[in-house]
Amino acid sequence: MEVTKLRVAGTARRTVRRIKLERIILDGALLVFSFLMLTPFLWIFSTSLRLPKDSFSLPPAIFPTAWHIGNYAEVFAKVPFSDFIFNSLKICLIIVIGHIFISSMAAFAFSRIAFPGRNVLFLVFLSGLMIPGQVTIIPQFILMSKLGLVDTHLALILPGLINPFGIFMIRQTMMSISYTYDEAAYMDGASRLWVFLKVILPMSFPAIAVTSVISFIAHWNDFFRPLIFLNSFEKMTLPIGMTALTGAFGTGNLSSILAGVTLSLIVPLLFYIFGQKYLLDGITAGGLKL
Repeated sequence: MEVTKLRVAGTARRTVRRIKLERIILDGALLVFSFLMLTPFLWIFSTSLRLPKDSFSLPPAIFPTAWHIGNYAEVFAKVPFSDFIFNSLKICLIIVIGHIFISSMAAFAFSRIAFPGRNVLFLVFLSGLMIPGQVTIIPQFILMSKLGLVDTHLALILPGLINPFGIFMIRQTMMSISYTYDEAAYMDGASRLWVFLKVILPMSFPAIAVTSVISFIAHWNDFFRPLIFLNSFEKMTLPIGMTALTGAFGTGNLSSILAGVTLSLIVPLLFYIFGQKYLLDGITAGGLKL
């Protein structure tokens, strides 16, 4: 009996040691992989703090070799960087707020209201995800030109309010919510609007947060559409406005350019940090039911 207990205890200890060893190896591999993923960002940050003459040093230094903060001041001196940030923030926040308002209502209609042809219409609407934005840019430009919105921020905001991917994600989450909540609310005399605002919308918040983060970052980094629609320098968004840092024929100070890149990463990084806890819940809920 004692021998059996000793064997069981020995087996348990070996199992615990094996699990610990596997965890150490896995954590070590993840740390190495994380460092490799962060290496380009470390190089960008370190180069933004170097003197211009040290920007192309070989071998390239991953960590800062000097703390030349003047590169960041040069960004604001060369271009109206704060105006670019304000323009991008205004456009992205309006689009995100409009996306929450429009996409959630469309998702509620597709998921909770039974009307003829609902599924067919949803598939037709969803097919818009397969059309690249470059294909529709010419009709959009002609439409905005007819409306007199070229070289205005509305030319970027209005097309961005409709987000098929956001409607799909929120609709998938709403489809996973039991209809007993609706029935109980209707039995208590609630209207459809009250059910949407007080019952379904709060329960769909993870998917709304996911699509809001994705939409914000996509429009913050958008270079193509502002390049087409905006002409005035003071109305430019951050990605296109920062091209002025490169100078004529790309002869600008690389250190100041990367300082601008570093500054441009702060806002989407904060937005992602505050919204990332909803990403897993929203993506998981979005794949439950079609």
